[in-house]
Amino acid sequence: MLHFKIKSFDELSAKVLYELLQLREEVFVIEQNCIYQDMDNKDYKSVHVMGFLNNNLVAYCRIVPQGISYIDYPSIGRVVTSPAVRGQEIGKKLMQCAIEETIKLYNKSIKISAQAHLQKFYQSFGFQTVSEEYLEDDIPHVAMVLSI
Repeated sequence: MLHFKIKSFDELSAKVLYELLQLREEVFVIEQNCIYQDMDNKDYKSVHVMGFLNNNLVAYCRIVPQGISYIDYPSIGRVVTSPAVRGQEIGKKLMQCAIEETIKLYNKSIKISAQAHLQKFYQSFGFQTVSEEYLEDDIPHVAMVLSI
């Protein structure tokens, strides 16, 4: 059964930190063939949302406080699901959990930098596109905001 754990950076065990960095690398660097610096010093101040299935990390994202990625908004980033569980709506459950937690923590609208091809996914949660496409690490992205 899928369950979520939400932890600050200091609450992460070395094993879980290794697993979440490994999942991010598997998808964002290897699968998407994108060389970029994943460890960007935002993890220290972020809240980490992790989805576990049979004690295996299968989904992850981080909630970045206002003032780090965006001056006026908290953000949700590094949204990822394991290729092994895609098509099971785990990404939807991850985002629902992350949005609820972000609103609980900050009670503010949320801004994200979404890969352009995932706009419909994020729109299904109420995010609206607020920018033209731009390149981030050579991948087309758009800024999106969920107003509360």
